[in-house]
Amino acid sequence: MLVSSAYGEDAPVRERLAVVTRKGQVTIPVEIRKALGIEEGDRVSFVVDEDEVKLRRTGSVVARTAGAFKGRAPAMTVERLREAAEEGMSEDALRRAGG
Repeated sequence: MLVSSAYGEDAPVRERLAVVTRKGQVTIPVEIRKALGIEEGDRVSFVVDEDEVKLRRTGSVVARTAGAFKGRAPAMTVERLREAAEEGMSEDALRRAGG
């Protein structure tokens, strides 16, 4: 069986079986995910071709969101993160103590 990627590269992969759940979900076997470069969060498309269904990776969630938050806020230093955590814990302790 050949698995076609969205980029036209064919990689030989042995046939794999999967079970359709009650909700219509199927787990894509790891060998096929690797052959197509599919990672968690990626989008895939299903294309019906005669009596077969082709699976294609349509994009990476990492690539689509890269830089989405860049420049929105300055990065916090480790020391500032530690201070913020301590402040939050102090405020929480005071609230719980009724003060």
